[in-house]
Amino acid sequence: MDGSDIRNTELLAAALEGLQATPKSMNPKWFYDEKGSLLFEKITDLPEYYPTRTEVGILRDRIDDIAAHVPDDAELVELGSGASTKTRLLLDRLRLTAYRPLDISGEFLEATAARLRESYPVLGVAPIVGDFTQDMTLPNTDSARVAFFPGSTLGNLEPDAAAALLRRVRDWPGIAAFVLGVDLVKDQRTLVAAYDDAEGVTAAFNLNLLERLNREAGANFNLDRFAHRAIWNADKARIEMHLESLADQTVTLDGTRIAFEKGETIHTESSHKFTRESLSRIAGQGGWQVAELVTDPAELFAVAILTPVPA
Repeated sequence: MDGSDIRNTELLAAALEGLQATPKSMNPKWFYDEKGSLLFEKITDLPEYYPTRTEVGILRDRIDDIAAHVPDDAELVELGSGASTKTRLLLDRLRLTAYRPLDISGEFLEATAARLRESYPVLGVAPIVGDFTQDMTLPNTDSARVAFFPGSTLGNLEPDAAAALLRRVRDWPGIAAFVLGVDLVKDQRTLVAAYDDAEGVTAAFNLNLLERLNREAGANFNLDRFAHRAIWNADKARIEMHLESLADQTVTLDGTRIAFEKGETIHTESSHKFTRESLSRIAGQGGWQVAELVTDPAELFAVAILTPVPA
C-alpha cells in the first residue's frame, strides 16, 4: 500500500466532525505527531515563552517543598510527558521505585524512555502510549502513586474536561498526590507574545496540524492560505490559537468538501490561565485540595501540590 493511501481513521473522524462544526475546531492533541512534538520542544526554549523556564526554576529552587508531599518509594506517573526534561528534576531528588511516562506520541515517547533508562538504570521506566484525555486503566500497585502534569497543559482543556481529568486521576489506585503546573493570569502583552513568537515557531507548530491532515487524513490544505492567530479572551481567561483562512476557499478532506470564508478560523487550542481561587475551585470539582501553591517571585507561573479529598 502506498503511504499516501494510509489513513489515520481516528484523526480523519475527528477532522470531519470538527471542521464541519460551527465554529470549526480541532482538539489540540492532534498537534503532537513526531514533528509537532519536536516543534513544541523548540517553543519551550523561545525567549517569549516564559512558562517552561519559569516552571523549571520553581521545580529546581523549590524541590524540597514539593518533595515534602511525595511519599518515599512512590511511583511517578507523568501525563503528556514529551521529552521529560522537567521530570529529571524530580527523579534526581525524589525516592521513587518507578517512573511511568504517558504520551500520545509513541515514537517520541520510546526515544525519551530509552534515554531515561540510561540515566537512571535502577529506576523502572515503563512508558505508556495513550491519551490522558480519555479513560485509562492503570495497574494496581503496592506503592503510593504520584501524578505529575507539568507545563500548564491542564489549561488546554475546557473547565468541565479539566475537572473530569482530575477526577480520573483521583480514582487511580494508590494515588497520594498530584504535582500540577499551571499558568497564572497576567498582562495581555506577555500572554499573547508567548503564543505568537517573533521567530514564527508557534505559527509553524499550529500550521503543522494542516500538514498532518494532508498527510494522514487525505486533505489538500494550502498552508499559504492560512495564518496563525493568537488571541487573549479575557472573559474566559484564556489564550486562543486559531488558523485563519486568508481567502474564500474549499478544502477537500478524504473526498468531503469543506468551505471556508475569508477570515473564518479553525480554533485549534485554548490555554486557560488560573488564579489561586479558580485553581482551588476546579481542583475541588475533581476531588482534590490544594495542599501548597509554589510560585516564582513574579507570580507568572505556579506548581500546585494537590492531595486527595477524603472519599
